[in-house]
Amino acid sequence: MSDIPVGLETLDFSFSGGRRVKPFEPVLVGVVGSGNLEVMLEAAGGDDCAVRVETSARGFGPIWQAVADDFFARHPIGGVRVSINDMGATPAVVSLRLDQAVAELPEGACA
Repeated sequence: MSDIPVGLETLDFSFSGGRRVKPFEPVLVGVVGSGNLEVMLEAAGGDDCAVRVETSARGFGPIWQAVADDFFARHPIGGVRVSINDMGATPAVVSLRLDQAVAELPEGACA
């Protein structure tokens, strides 16, 4: 029997020092389903990038931290809220979806 409780786990990460993104309509990529996830980007107040993960794969906080750190290192953005709804996607799929979401931002939003 595992010591990890059942149900969704919520993880929150915050990054500062990024380029403030211009206002934009929410961006949604991916589909929550068997072994997949969805990522939504929303404009937010302030200069930070907030990442919230809702995942069915409990106990992987350090892996999620590493994926979030890698994302912010590649896309140092600010004024953005990132919401991830996960159903067991691998770190590579998570990174792909995050990159897809940033690619969907309007032209010049990250200038």
